[in-house]
Amino acid sequence: MKKILALLMAGAMAVTAFAGCGSAEKKDSDWGYISGKGKMTIGITYFEPMNYKDENGKLTGFETDFATAVCEELGVTPEFQEIEWDSKEIELNAKTIDCIWNGLTITEEREKNMSISLPYMANKQVMVVKAENADKYKTAEDMKDAKVVAEAGSAGEEVAKGEDFFKEAKYTPADSQTKCLLEVKSGTSDVAVIDYVMSIGTLRAGSDYADLKVVEDQEFSPEVYGIAFRKGSDTTEKVNDTIMKLYTDGKLQEIAKKYNLEEQIPKINNTEK
Repeated sequence: MKKILALLMAGAMAVTAFAGCGSAEKKDSDWGYISGKGKMTIGITYFEPMNYKDENGKLTGFETDFATAVCEELGVTPEFQEIEWDSKEIELNAKTIDCIWNGLTITEEREKNMSISLPYMANKQVMVVKAENADKYKTAEDMKDAKVVAEAGSAGEEVAKGEDFFKEAKYTPADSQTKCLLEVKSGTSDVAVIDYVMSIGTLRAGSDYADLKVVEDQEFSPEVYGIAFRKGSDTTEKVNDTIMKLYTDGKLQEIAKKYNLEEQIPKINNTEK
């Protein structure tokens, strides 16, 4: 009888240990954390055509629709939260947000600090000026003492601070790409360095920025966008599989076409990084 009781107790302890191990594994799973909440908190900034509010105040845009489609496939609800772009990694690691899904350029430095999805959109950095100044800033010499603005912590800032083309310019950061355009529009700055995809969405006839223009023949930093998750997150693989499904089904291209971004969708395969 004592032997039987000892065996039963040993078995109970083994089950408890196994269950504890399973709980630890679930606790360590970033996807377990997100799916357990039933929602994915998505860090964004507002800029067309990625995430912006329409005339009725409803959040819309390519990234909004794309994230919503991915979350629907994964069975969680998207919750969009505005962030300061320069603090995005702090927000992510503090679990204030679960991912950064807002035209994030994939770089080696970011891949060291975060887990980043497959690339899903091509981009580059361009210069935006008042339309009447479109021929004024064509060379590095033209940039001498020009007031240049870019979003803090962005690929545009890296270009404005790192490219020889801007070495004689006077650079000032702003806290959003939209504010960069507002500064050029108001005359506070001469040149904004922004994402090309943003120029597609904002510098159109009838928009608030129709009097601004992209400087032709000057483009910088060809790049691709990805979605950033916490380092080591198992959510990345699930999102990659879903991106592939949406791409193969044509849904991703359909969303891009809605916002005139279809030409920016690269050929995607599950080995791309």
